Amino acid sequence: MSGSASDGNYQDFGKSKKLNFTTKLAYGAGDLGPAITGNISIFFTLVFLTNVAGISAGLAGSVLLIGKIWDAVNDPIVGVLTDKTKSRWGRRLPWMFYGAVPFGIFFFLLWIVPPNLKAGGLFWYYVAIGTISQVFYTVVNLPYTAMTPELTQDYDERTQLNSFRFAFSIGGSILSLILAKVIFDSIANRQQQYVVLAGICGVIAVLSLYWCIWGIRDRILAFEAKRSQVEEPESIPVPEQLKIAFSNRPFLFVIGIYLFSWLAVQVTASIIPYYVVNCMQLKESDVPTVLICVQGTALLMLFVWSNLSQRMGKKIVYFMGMILWIIAQIGLFFLQPNQMVLMYVMAVMAGCGVSVAYLVPWSMIPDVIELDELQTGQRREGIFYGFMVLLQKFGLALGLFLVGIALETSGFREAIPGQTELPVQPESALMAIRMAIAPLPTICLIIGLFLNYFYPITREMHAEILLKLKQRREGVME
Repeated sequence: MSGSASDGNYQDFGKSKKLNFTTKLAYGAGDLGPAITGNISIFFTLVFLTNVAGISAGLAGSVLLIGKIWDAVNDPIVGVLTDKTKSRWGRRLPWMFYGAVPFGIFFFLLWIVPPNLKAGGLFWYYVAIGTISQVFYTVVNLPYTAMTPELTQDYDERTQLNSFRFAFSIGGSILSLILAKVIFDSIANRQQQYVVLAGICGVIAVLSLYWCIWGIRDRILAFEAKRSQVEEPESIPVPEQLKIAFSNRPFLFVIGIYLFSWLAVQVTASIIPYYVVNCMQLKESDVPTVLICVQGTALLMLFVWSNLSQRMGKKIVYFMGMILWIIAQIGLFFLQPNQMVLMYVMAVMAGCGVSVAYLVPWSMIPDVIELDELQTGQRREGIFYGFMVLLQKFGLALGLFLVGIALETSGFREAIPGQTELPVQPESALMAIRMAIAPLPTICLIIGLFLNYFYPITREMHAEILLKLKQRREGVME
């Protein structure tokens, strides 16, 4: 296989020119919108549907799961389309630019309770709006995540770039929880609480996406200019691309690690509001405080784990974080209402693990993409990132569905719309909440540890991959 000088320049572009601070900052801001809206959805969707809209726990858990049937088709399609998009703004940026405003609007509509609709009508309303909302989430978030390898090829700089990304991601989560705390304390009406919260978060989401677009535009356009000088290999049909992607052994490990880590995050996040109120007997307004403790720790630990990763490697860092998290999950199962200090200690330990679950899998994906390029001669970021985004949403949907079904089968009592006092839950429901906060996430984390142990791409192997790619581009390799 022969290469050209322009080919080599294009491929080495992201490695030879270091990213400046403002570019890293702008890139990180791109995850603020999806994070601040996604965080509200993760923590409060079930509580909103059962305690505000008055939908049964089983139906509430099914709302997002139904939307994921469409997402299974939607996400890979958007991934392929972004790879094939041609415009003066490159492949990814137009999707983010035109999708930002609809993304904010449909997120807001998720938190409206339409009048004069019974439980069945409300269920289909949230299914329809939720599905459309997730389409626009994909439209803005998938192109954003796929730009990491286009901004830099450096192994350690990618981890740094993801640190900025997840600093905004976790920071946005914390901001949304602070807003929730202030709004919940200031407004008595539950329905109005969520309307105000969704409106503010939707505006922040749209503005942060445009900050990202303008901040990284020059870097991305420079990359696209280099890429346009290269003669593209013959396109491979989509089914064949998917077959190649799933024949990439390291990719299978990464999506397994990410799926089980994210499933643990979603299950824990969705059950915490019920755990705090029903098991620990605290007020609803105390829920954001506990969640801030988890997310605040995750934010602080993000850069600690990033530095440790450069010294010890991603696999060891993942192992350390998951062990702390597993201990915390088990501890939460045995806590009693008078053990508040221990609850916050467990929240801090869980935050250490959550930070690793954010950072490590996303730092592994660009390495997988380079291995795929070495094996196939094509760069297909959209395909790989499309499945990562799909797994993120599938983890959220499956987590909420499992929790919802567990609550309904245990006899959980949903609130009546407009009711000021929450119903008292039976012992069976309290046990279901404890099972969801400890054994289920712990099993997921243990599976993730097992997969992490066998993940094959080390720093040394990645350096070898880049060397072979460079040799190929320079025409050294046949």
